[in-house]
Amino acid sequence: MIASVGGGFWKRSWTALSLAMVIGASSQSAVAADCPGHPDALGTSRTLVVDPREHPRIGTMQYAETLPLNDHEVVLTFDDGPLPKYSNQVLDILASQCVKATFFIIGRQANANPQGVRKLVAAGHTVGTHSQNHPLTFNKMSMEQAKQEVDAGIASTVAALGDASKLAPFFRIPGLLRAEAVENYLASQGIQSWSADFPADDWRHIPPSRVYDLAIQRLEAKGKGILLLHDIQPRTVAALPRILQELKARGYRIVHVVPATADRPATPTDPVQWLLHPPSETVATSRWPKIPNFVFVQTQTLPVPGLSNLDWRDPGLFERLRRPRAPIASQTAWPGPLRVAESSRPALPIPASSVFRMPEGVRVTLLASRSRPDQIAASHQAANSLGPISARARTVGTAHSRDAARPNPQQGGRAGHGAPGHAVQARPNRRALHVAKR
Repeated sequence: MIASVGGGFWKRSWTALSLAMVIGASSQSAVAADCPGHPDALGTSRTLVVDPREHPRIGTMQYAETLPLNDHEVVLTFDDGPLPKYSNQVLDILASQCVKATFFIIGRQANANPQGVRKLVAAGHTVGTHSQNHPLTFNKMSMEQAKQEVDAGIASTVAALGDASKLAPFFRIPGLLRAEAVENYLASQGIQSWSADFPADDWRHIPPSRVYDLAIQRLEAKGKGILLLHDIQPRTVAALPRILQELKARGYRIVHVVPATADRPATPTDPVQWLLHPPSETVATSRWPKIPNFVFVQTQTLPVPGLSNLDWRDPGLFERLRRPRAPIASQTAWPGPLRVAESSRPALPIPASSVFRMPEGVRVTLLASRSRPDQIAASHQAANSLGPISARARTVGTAHSRDAARPNPQQGGRAGHGAPGHAVQARPNRRALHVAKR
């Protein structure tokens, strides 16, 4: 637990840092002592014991969690073996540096070379599985096919080892083509799904120098993590010695991972350690909750109008549009009854009534009309003097009421002189009559 106030935080931080430096120095000395004949060996700094049931998916290339490594710690992993021509060379290179790694075995390779699988365990490495035939279709195949690939690969590797307890419950999906159903099945069997934190692309047709560059550059970018390599590639054999030498030169340390057992409990860790870059408690960051843009009262929805309501070829549409308008108070927003298509699905959520509720004490200001009351009254009076005309003519006369209130130079003087009714509405009356005659 980290102290967060006062000088206690800095005191504990320096204490932890000093302790880490002491442990690091002692572990490096132990590594050198544990590799007789190779005083400059990289060695293996520590062994990490993990419980697959507590953390079933690891590797930030695909998952949120990864192994709980400290800064500048690396886990080496190799896929697709064993292939004697190259796998034996990889074993010799690792042995020369006293480095332990994790190998993910293909069942078909184990059947063809059981001695190579036993060599891995004899050298102290961890052995997991990588399916039976390495199909690059785990994200597409049926669950039964995936189970068969997983189970057959395990059975073949166990047969090569001769002892099921020597097989780690670790599995890496070929091509990292993950599928949630497969991962769930592995978790149900107590098998940990391994991805990686960075690869070196050694399966591509690139020179060994490029494999080295990618491994170091990507490791430096993350500072720690799981490195993905292949022990069946000649370019990997050529690049591996230089990679290990550079790891030592840059102060990196190798961590060996093994599964927890009844006699070997998991290494104590905190949940935050399983994150590649855990958030710092000493740096303020914003983690505000997301607020929805709109509040809905329930999942009930309104029907979507059918396209037939908007079809211009519908003869009834124009007929409804030509109908005289009802008074404003009784007008509806649609010229006819709304027809909902049978194939339409509800898609308009109903908003909560609280969205439209106005709190008590809120003052509401109504915007005044731009037309004066006397102008509106005069326009209605002039329209009524013409007798019965169509509703459309009435609308035109009202729309031009502002123009009607202006002085007419043909009548002379102001609009209030002479015959009031005809003088005020001289211009709009002619337009209204013209419309009525049509």
